[in-house]
Amino acid sequence: MTAEALHLTRAHVHLDALDSNVRLLRELADGRPLWPAIKANAYGHDAEIVARRLVSLGCGTLCVAHAPEAIALLRAGIRARFVLLSPSLPEHADAIVAHDLEPAVSRLDTIEALAAAAERTGRRVCVHLNVDTGMGRVGIPRSDVPTYLERFRAHPEVSVRGLMSHFPRADEADKSWSLAQLARFREVAEQARGEPGLEVVHMANSAALFDLPDARFDAVRPGIAIYGLAPSAEIQNPRVRELQPVLEWTTRITLLKEVPANTGLSYGHIFHTRRPSLIATVPVGYGDGLPRALSNRVRFLVSGVPCPQVGNITMDQCLLDVTALRGRVALGDEVVLLGRRGAEAVTADALAETLDTIPYEVVTRIAARVPRIAVAGGPAH
Repeated sequence: MTAEALHLTRAHVHLDALDSNVRLLRELADGRPLWPAIKANAYGHDAEIVARRLVSLGCGTLCVAHAPEAIALLRAGIRARFVLLSPSLPEHADAIVAHDLEPAVSRLDTIEALAAAAERTGRRVCVHLNVDTGMGRVGIPRSDVPTYLERFRAHPEVSVRGLMSHFPRADEADKSWSLAQLARFREVAEQARGEPGLEVVHMANSAALFDLPDARFDAVRPGIAIYGLAPSAEIQNPRVRELQPVLEWTTRITLLKEVPANTGLSYGHIFHTRRPSLIATVPVGYGDGLPRALSNRVRFLVSGVPCPQVGNITMDQCLLDVTALRGRVALGDEVVLLGRRGAEAVTADALAETLDTIPYEVVTRIAARVPRIAVAGGPAH
């Protein structure tokens, strides 16, 4: 038996759900190509599984954060163009050029380093000029765009394939700020049109793809929506409800124990049973990405029945009160940590609300030791 088969806690990546989300987003993009974001191990879903499927669906450009993410996928046999969304240091120029990666540029010294690396190897490198129109994180000021374009023209080894920016507030119900930001970027894009080599203007993330159709430009960069999760609860477009979660997280019961009333459970005894109780141990904890902050605050599904998690979540295990299933629960039974069974579901949105965070964090924090399993069918119901 393989190590993967021995692991009782697994994340199932449902390819049919991924396919469905891609079809929906392509309809919203109205013919523009999708450049899906698969950074951070495809938002915790497994970058290789997701990238391979996206390429098979015709996605020729994929967005990652850093060069090592792209290089690992290239070495796995993924044939696509990779845009690096996060800034790279000049010392990374040789690797970027050698692997034909396409970095987002926010510094003049990056241009110089890329040009030198390309000249040394007799190659060319495509880049994307990142303009800060309101995110305040990376990108150059709008007023610097002419200076950067002039510098690019001085280095024919470096071709500006794309002009890009990013939304910080497109997932809010009130779109007035984002519309003003979009107008700022459109002005820059109109000035840059006709620049030699410039092929693609791109800005739309998942939220903008749903709610800001004027942000589509030449390509769109959906992230969280690819994985079937809404960017926020404030998205106005009703089609957001057509998204299908791709990831399902399950484990299995490894121990059942009858304990008397007033028994303290797990570290610190922050929970005591109020009655004779049947307690299930499951092999998942914060070492697997199940936040300790969920202790005593969440219910997971056993045979489709929500059962409270009790006591502190530990590194490798946690406990469920399955008293309601006494006589109907057995060793090895499945526990759904994320997913749906019948009318009941545990969602990333619900866990995020409990944790006062966002669903992005819930799925990306699932640890590498949890095997990702590609499943041809959609999520179980």
